[in-house]
Amino acid sequence: MAISTNNIQDSISTNELFREYNWYQNAFSSVLQEASDNFFTENFRIEFIGLSKNINCLLNNEACFVTKIKIDDEHDMFFRLTEKTIDIILEKVLGKSKNKFNINKISELEAKIITAFNGFIFDALKPKMNEPDHTLLKRTNFDMVNMTFILKDIDQNAKSAGKIIVTLPLALLSPERIESSGNTFNDTDFPESEIFVKVIMGQMRFPLYEIKGLEKDDVVVFENSDINKMTLSIQDELIDINLNPNMDLMIPQDDNTEGDNMAARNIWDSIEVEMNAEFDAVKISLADLKNIEDGLVVDLTSLYDNNVTLKVEGKPIASGKLVIVNDRYGVKIDNVIAKGQPSLSGETETEEYEEGEENSQEESFEENQDYSSEEDTTQNSEEGEEEDFDYSDFELEDDNL
Repeated sequence: MAISTNNIQDSISTNELFREYNWYQNAFSSVLQEASDNFFTENFRIEFIGLSKNINCLLNNEACFVTKIKIDDEHDMFFRLTEKTIDIILEKVLGKSKNKFNINKISELEAKIITAFNGFIFDALKPKMNEPDHTLLKRTNFDMVNMTFILKDIDQNAKSAGKIIVTLPLALLSPERIESSGNTFNDTDFPESEIFVKVIMGQMRFPLYEIKGLEKDDVVVFENSDINKMTLSIQDELIDINLNPNMDLMIPQDDNTEGDNMAARNIWDSIEVEMNAEFDAVKISLADLKNIEDGLVVDLTSLYDNNVTLKVEGKPIASGKLVIVNDRYGVKIDNVIAKGQPSLSGETETEEYEEGEENSQEESFEENQDYSSEEDTTQNSEEGEEEDFDYSDFELEDDNL
């Protein structure tokens, strides 16, 4: 039984129905199936699928044929057969009709068949109910329970199914509840159990030109990272974890940096994008997870042999190994995943454009080829593969500078 909100799940009536569900299924399923077999000569299969005190959530605005049968002066039973259910029954009993069945245009013969079937079910179900106690107060609209059954043709080729909803007065029922016999599992059963988690090393904004220039063996340092902390992601819930850093990962910092070549950048290169680094999913025991929640330091040595992926906008651009530079975490690039190369701008682009019309046509043809390749990649990503980061989204024509 699907529960959509905590308010419903925590309600008294819902908790009662959870414990009583098994009794209703055992008490009424076989009775309804036997009644159908006797009335229609084993032409349908009936399955119990739902129990509720709210009739609206079961019908979903479906048109129904309703039969009300009086039990006594104070109690009634209701049978609701959806339009699809009646269509399945009548097609089996009377043969396939030329016109689509419309419950609003049901014939007198068709109505008599359905009403007779409901009366037959009533006679079969009545022994399952208690005798009315007339000393009790008259029922209200809220002391009814609705059982939902699915009716299907026994023909294996028939795929259609319809609903039968039987509404009974609770005052005439004595449902049995499943009572807890104590803890099924011991607390000692769980500590060694494992769960997959993601470990997020850090997140930072990087200029696009630095990301476009990534090459193998480059080291990307996350300045806002902390070698004593990382973030654990468990089913989208983030938990800060404390670590004992492995100092064997430390590498010397290289202060020899090449000067920036501003002429080789276009206007988009100065844009900063959010880049994060996360490990491949790893397993952690529930015992370790409990320690994390208690704020204790956890040794996650297994992470140091794990692959780290750099992502921009959730798309992988590179992968590598975890390193430590001074007191910050970094990633030493092993593989550049992102497609596309740093584009040329300024004088270089102008010179290539002025080489001639023929070269321009060749470049145009190559661009078309690249575009087709991008379409193929997009299609592949839609089929389940993770889409790579595309630098072409940030390109700008010279005329727009």
